[in-house]
Amino acid sequence: MKKQNTIRIRSDARNGLLFCLPWIVGFLALSLYPIIMSVVYSFSDVTVETDGIKIEPYGWGNFTYALVNDSAFVTALKDYAIKIVLYVPVITVVSLIIALLLNSKVKGKGFFRTLFFLPVIITSGPVISIFIDKGVAEFSGIATLIDFEALSATVPQFLVSALKFLTSEFIMILWFCGIQILVFMTGLNKLDKSMYEAAAIDGASKWEAFWKLTLPSINPFIVINVVFTIIMQSMFSLNPVISKIQADMNASGEGAGYGYSSAMSWIYFLVLVVLLVVFVLIFKKKERRRVR
Repeated sequence: MKKQNTIRIRSDARNGLLFCLPWIVGFLALSLYPIIMSVVYSFSDVTVETDGIKIEPYGWGNFTYALVNDSAFVTALKDYAIKIVLYVPVITVVSLIIALLLNSKVKGKGFFRTLFFLPVIITSGPVISIFIDKGVAEFSGIATLIDFEALSATVPQFLVSALKFLTSEFIMILWFCGIQILVFMTGLNKLDKSMYEAAAIDGASKWEAFWKLTLPSINPFIVINVVFTIIMQSMFSLNPVISKIQADMNASGEGAGYGYSSAMSWIYFLVLVVLLVVFVLIFKKKERRRVR
């Protein structure tokens, strides 16, 4: 029996490696060299001349200028971090609620699934940009429904700003929920129905079953959606940090060029990694507590 388990484990590992092989080959052939060169560029003063690219060592100069002298980059980085902190929990919660509703016995379930997934297909950066310009991405008249000035008299200003941001961006949040809803529905469909029957026999309500059974069981899917949401928002074409990097890449002078853009890219990547680690550790910590 032990030998059979060892053979099965090796077979699964080999099959997994075969599935990952196209990505590994593509990464080594197409991505590894540009990544290495971007590290070299970030510590260099790069100029494009008629006879090629000229690289001169510059040390930490690009990083220092980006964090100390370039207020536009620092502001864009702060706005990005705040947006991630606000977007990720809301998108995750809204996606879970919609998935729970679609997973129930309702008529037209397939239509609603398509309806929520459709923005994933049709909305790109330019399309969403047009929607934002036309005012489609926000609730019209939201200021008349909520008196934010009166609210700020009793509620801390940062909470008022967060509420104002979320109400104005709620339609955008719904547009970004398509993939997450499908992931949650996949997790919900894999849950064992017998445990809910046993819980009902023991007198547990549906609310208690959700908190004690459903939520702990789909925690891995929550982590997947959190990671996907952070990556999706970080790579979105309308991201102000990406726009800043692209604009400075082809510019000239101090605080511009390939070297400076590479330095900003690596700073942005480190901020992204920190946000990913923080969010994953939060949910992993909760998962370990439940296991104990």
